[in-house]
Formats: sequence, structure tokens, C-alpha cells
Amino acid sequence: MTERKPLGMPFESWIDRQIREAAERGEFDDLPGTGKPIPGAGRPQDDNWWIKNKLAEEGLSMPLPPSLALRKEADEVLELALKAGSEGEVRLLVQGINEKINKAIRRGAAGPPVDLFPFNVERVVERWRVSYPDGRPRTREEEDDQGAGVRRR
Repeated sequence: MTERKPLGMPFESWIDRQIREAAERGEFDDLPGTGKPIPGAGRPQDDNWWIKNKLAEEGLSMPLPPSLALRKEADEVLELALKAGSEGEVRLLVQGINEKINKAIRRGAAGPPVDLFPFNVERVVERWRVSYPDGRPRTREEEDDQGAGVRRR
């Protein structure tokens, strides 16, 4: 614990002495980032700079408001459904996300308004059938043989 500031000594002198003595003892040696520029120096910081840096350091991302998270999930589920292994799997995926979309429409969700509508299951199944006319996904070798290495949407 640091000693108390002596009476009659100005704060600046006392603080400077504490820092100088700590530096002489080597307490500032081998700190992380020694000799490196301060990250973000010279750039304006927003109010959440610390939490954003911590999330990036931990490999996490800022959570989305529920309505935006649902929109992102709907896009991901549609992409998964179009790559599904069977028509039944396509239907299950689309019905699952439709339930979530309907629930959000009925109850509302925090964040921007929910501007999603449930997917038309039959249309998604039809898109899947067009991608897989024989009822099964093609292997990578089959796609390469047909020159279909381009990702479909």
C-alpha cells in the first residue's frame, strides 16, 4: 500500500515522487505493450470503446437487438435450407424459422421494427428442387464436372 501524502507537500510533487520511485524499483518494466504504440491513439473514441475492444480481444461480437438477430437468423436458415440434404429437412428448417418470425410479429421484438414475413415453404422447396433436380445435393465432384462451382442463392 502506498504511503499517505505528507502534509504541506503539493500533490503533484508527491505523485511524481511515487511514480519515480516505482520506476526505479522496476515496477513498470515488462508491462504488456511496452515499446509499442498505444492502440487507437489519435482516433476518436465512442462511449463504448472499452467494451468493443474487450469483445474483439475475446473474439466475440456485439449482440444484435432481437429484431436484427432474427433477420440475420432468417437469412442463415434460408441459406442452410437451400443446401439441405432432403426436402423434409428444407421443410423443417423453414417451418422452424417461420414460427420464430410469427412469434416476433405477434409479440414484437426490441430494436427496429420486425419487417420480416414468414417464408412460403413451397417456394423455398421449389428453389431447393431447382438446385437439386434429382432430389439430393450434388457432391463437390459433380458440381466441378458441371462447372457449377459458383455458389447459388
